[in-house]
Amino acid sequence: MSSAEEKKKESIDEKGTEGRKPQTITAVTVDPEHLARLKADKKKFHRKRRIKDWAMFTGYLTPSLVGVMLFFFLPLLLILKTSFQRSSTNSDFVGFVNYERVLTNESFINAAKNSMAFSGIAVPLSVLLALLLAILLNTKLPGKSIFRSILLNPMMVPVASVVLIWQVCFSYNGLANGWGFYQLFEPDRIDWLKSDHSQFVILLLFLWKNLGYNMVLFLAALNSIDEEILEAATMDGAGSLRRFFSIKMYFLAPTLFFVAIMSLINSFKIFREVYLLTGDHPYAKLYMLQHFMNNQFTNLDYSKLSAGAIIMCLFMIVIVGVLFFAEAKFDADVEG
Repeated sequence: MSSAEEKKKESIDEKGTEGRKPQTITAVTVDPEHLARLKADKKKFHRKRRIKDWAMFTGYLTPSLVGVMLFFFLPLLLILKTSFQRSSTNSDFVGFVNYERVLTNESFINAAKNSMAFSGIAVPLSVLLALLLAILLNTKLPGKSIFRSILLNPMMVPVASVVLIWQVCFSYNGLANGWGFYQLFEPDRIDWLKSDHSQFVILLLFLWKNLGYNMVLFLAALNSIDEEILEAATMDGAGSLRRFFSIKMYFLAPTLFFVAIMSLINSFKIFREVYLLTGDHPYAKLYMLQHFMNNQFTNLDYSKLSAGAIIMCLFMIVIVGVLFFAEAKFDADVEG
């Protein structure tokens, strides 16, 4: 391009630029009253939303809360009140006399020892055996669906049928004696439910009834573990034991805690089967805390019964608190 053409172009650009009007940016003015109105509407909307959420929450919660207060906390307060009275009909305050009567009662001491001994053996066995069965069924075991169904069948059997089966098996002329099973313990026939082996019979009943349910819980927890994590650990050279204790146990911890709590509760509920098998006053080793409570209720000694119930409640609170503390410490150690 020549110098003349460049000058001509520059002159045209200058003229075009001179002919344009400069653009002005107008500031937007906001009305303070309008802004305050918007803020007030926004606060009103959030307030209505909170009230609506609170009403919905209260509507869903109220029936359950009323039920718990009416059928749990109110009776608990009445039991606590009765435990400090001379009797249910005599409201004279006697302090801790009823608690002293319970704690020095030989039947209560025997029942507490038997219950603690049974729970101390049954709960760890129930958790450990259920976990081992879940690990076994989580592998490529042939026929594992049939095996799982066999373990779950006891959950569908009524209590009366269970009691009848155990009576047929462990009576003096039952199958256990007929097959010579007694020879593992004594040379002569055993009346199993009236001997020192009675807790072993009830322990078998407890495990037979509860292993299937606990196993299903552990199976669900094992199947929820991400396979990619286990594959990565395998590629890093971790063995099966290392993968189990370092990875699987971390994911199994909540289920382990839940199964332990449920097994503990079920171990105290074994009274139903024991009562149907042996009655009000069973062999000394089968006399549980619920037998003591039931007999005091039959004798109309409600003050003593109430004191025993409060002691048992405190005992359960301590055990569950220890389990919660153990779980929290385990989680802290794993995260640390």
